[in-house]
Amino acid sequence: MDPFNYTRVDLARRRRGLTKAALAKAAGVSARMLTKYEREEAEPSQLTISRLAKAVEFPVDFFYGDTLDEPTIDGASFRSMTRLSARQRDQALASGGLALSFSDWIGERFDLPTPNVPDFGGSDPETAAEAVREEWGLGEKPATKLVHLLEARGVRVFSLVEECKEVDAFSFWRGSLPYVFLNTMKTVERSRADAAHELGHLVLHAHGGPRGREVEAEAHAFGAAFLMPRNSVIARLPRNATLAQVIAAKSYWRVSAVNLARRAYQLDLMTQWQYRNICIALSKRGWENEPRAIRTPETSQVITKVLGALRTERVSPSEISRELRIPVEELSKSAFGRMFRSVAGTAQATDPASSQDAEARRKAMHIVS
Repeated sequence: MDPFNYTRVDLARRRRGLTKAALAKAAGVSARMLTKYEREEAEPSQLTISRLAKAVEFPVDFFYGDTLDEPTIDGASFRSMTRLSARQRDQALASGGLALSFSDWIGERFDLPTPNVPDFGGSDPETAAEAVREEWGLGEKPATKLVHLLEARGVRVFSLVEECKEVDAFSFWRGSLPYVFLNTMKTVERSRADAAHELGHLVLHAHGGPRGREVEAEAHAFGAAFLMPRNSVIARLPRNATLAQVIAAKSYWRVSAVNLARRAYQLDLMTQWQYRNICIALSKRGWENEPRAIRTPETSQVITKVLGALRTERVSPSEISRELRIPVEELSKSAFGRMFRSVAGTAQATDPASSQDAEARRKAMHIVS
């Protein structure tokens, strides 16, 4: 049996947004004893482990095994750090650690697209966006299914849990693999803008370095240029467009009205006064009340195909959960809610030989951008 690993307790604690003092109180142990467990100066009894598991709502088995890899504060491109609490940030990072475990599990069983995310560090964001579009064969066409497009180019895309709704999105490189985590609690238009923004970080800031407003501004400029190519906007959006014309045109690029208006202003297609008036009119509606909103959210094609393949092989989400020692609910929250949807009508594989045969039948993922 694997040895008890306190780092997993600490990850579960942060995932639940608990302080060490709160965990100690909930588990009925002293903070001093938790410190001893953390320093490997003492090992908790089975009763204490059960109490810890109950406090963080994780299975006891989760506390046994290797230390899980997690995205780091320095490596992840968090936005809006001024309004993001340490608890919310830690929850997002811990959720990312669970998703990485799931990602590794998928990667061991399926051949996923090889990453093709070019490095344009130091380049002008507009130029970089045009170059990526050219390399990916988009030209001036709209990126209608952005999550699918990212996955087809080897980006591992996961969703953020609802407890992390204050986190816009974040991305990072893990060795040679790029990751993007998206907040699905937003409008589809805003989530797409976040995805393009994070692609900007992967393309422009692959080597890390200082974070701040300048870096965020670069990623924002990249995202706008990637979603709304200069020549395409100039050709399709009338000069000095009215709010009605902006709303009518925004569906082509699948962006928000305010983002299209801002892009038009940046391209000198409307005056600052016109842009300001459009923003005022949209704010009166409420920023979450997007006109002509996209109703169908984007989701992961990789996860959908993986779960579909597993379902035909009679491998249930509960079996994946047991193997990873992570609750199905946690896996689902990082998988765009797909895990629960695949539970119905799915049997559990019980024959090891049939599982091995199924493993041999699995083929490469074919992702359509």
